[in-house]
Amino acid sequence: MGITTLSSREFNQDASGAKQAARRGPVFITNRGRPEHVLLSIEQYQKITGGQANIVELLAMPRAGKVKFDPPRLVGKLYRPADLG
Repeated sequence: MGITTLSSREFNQDASGAKQAARRGPVFITNRGRPEHVLLSIEQYQKITGGQANIVELLAMPRAGKVKFDPPRLVGKLYRPADLG
């Protein structure tokens, strides 16, 4: 796994090259010589985070429609006048 370092300008000029480099290892993107961002492949990201699902992945579950979700109905006023006094 190789680490690649690109300046922000280099990244902006060759984003596809940065994505290719991210398949081989992390890509550090610098701003004025200081590391500011890291670009990772999704596989590397999942390995680092332990494969934890995020809300988008959870909502995209194929069987999500079978999950029972029946929240209680709200009753009464949902607002109240502001007390500006």
